[in-house]
Amino acid sequence: MALAFRLDPPVAPHLRDGVLALWTDVSNAGGAVGFVPPVTAEDIRPEWLKHLAGMAEGQKRLLVGFDEDGQVAAAAFLTHNTHRLMRHWVWLYTVMIHPRHQGKGYGRDLLASAADAARTFDGVEAIRLTCRGGAGLERFYASCGYKEVGRVPGAIRVADGDDRDDITMLLPLN
Repeated sequence: MALAFRLDPPVAPHLRDGVLALWTDVSNAGGAVGFVPPVTAEDIRPEWLKHLAGMAEGQKRLLVGFDEDGQVAAAAFLTHNTHRLMRHWVWLYTVMIHPRHQGKGYGRDLLASAADAARTFDGVEAIRLTCRGGAGLERFYASCGYKEVGRVPGAIRVADGDDRDDITMLLPLN
């Protein structure tokens, strides 16, 4: 069964708690979403609160995938650019699929839904994202139409002696 995706769903307790739990579970499963395991929901909460503030200000948009039970199973953030010369593209951040749903094609569905959502934004022509090297993420994003447009070797330090490339990918929407 496919996930039901919603852009900017109402931020009710079920959603707030669901995204926080998703982010925690994805992080603890080794997902490259800004944290290194082990983490708790309390470790992630400050970052989630920053995202909620950005959403309230209209700078960030939340795309959520709900499973058949109405639980948060996937999420990603689309962020508008504030620079007047870069408003024709958006950032895609913190792309997450719950570990129990890995391998079902939901990652591709999430990226397709993000592209569909970005196409509805006034004047947006492309999506940019960054990903952590070393896990094959750039190959996955490339298989979904993204092209690598930049790489900074060793820019992400996940642990002492474990530096990863920071890879920038672009998806034209035209």
